[in-house]
Amino acid sequence: MKKNILFYTVLMFCMIISCKFDQKMKTSFSMANISLQEYNAYGAEVISDQIYDINAMTEKYKNIKENDTIDITFTGRVTNVCQAKGCWMKIDIGNQKEAMVKFKNYEFFVPTDTAKDSVIVQGRAYVSETSVDELKHLANDAGKSADEIAAITSPKRVYSFIADGVLIKK
Repeated sequence: MKKNILFYTVLMFCMIISCKFDQKMKTSFSMANISLQEYNAYGAEVISDQIYDINAMTEKYKNIKENDTIDITFTGRVTNVCQAKGCWMKIDIGNQKEAMVKFKNYEFFVPTDTAKDSVIVQGRAYVSETSVDELKHLANDAGKSADEIAAITSPKRVYSFIADGVLIKK
């Protein structure tokens, strides 16, 4: 009887671990699973053993404290891009949240017509507060109306990202 209880306890433990491992596998993948011919590359070469999806990225951002950074690679869909010259983009990270992506040292830009495209970005994620002036500047770059820009009156906590490299699905 004791052997059966031990057996079933060990079996249950293995099943729980297996489920958690399977869930982790669904939220990330590696560059080995990517065909680079399907992407246009910008900036530094994107090389990563682990690429997170939007669900995992939302969780990562929740755990970042202001003034901390994490090196990470993730995939998502572009929701907005700078219409002036492609110097920033916003990526949907789920739960009605976006990551504001800028490019390391302004070394590269992305095409202005990348809204709704799938991307993989590699770099540093951090959380910051964006001032009213910067929010108005970004709204102007995005082509917002004068009324929409005037309605910006308070700073905003922002999920931010400095990209070393970007892959945009063709």
